[in-house]
Amino acid sequence: MTPEKLTTSLPLWKLIDGVKLARTIHFKDFVEAFSFLTTIAFEAEKMGHHPEMLSVYNRIEFVLTTHDVQGLSDLDYKMAGIIDVHAAKVVA
Repeated sequence: MTPEKLTTSLPLWKLIDGVKLARTIHFKDFVEAFSFLTTIAFEAEKMGHHPEMLSVYNRIEFVLTTHDVQGLSDLDYKMAGIIDVHAAKVVA
């Protein structure tokens, strides 16, 4: 996916060094953030594709990359889309 397509398809994500997608999501509190993290963990397990997830109180930072290809794969874009769909249900 080109940076232009990333901007239109996944506008809330940043491309880092051409090999990673990153997004930070803020929640109302720790419980909401942790619940979201758990939801995404189950989605990742179903896909067999596990993002880097850093949780700090009401904030989760996601970083997506595929180590096997040393960059981005279709799984990263799919995971970003799944995260966005779930975030739209929770984040105002």
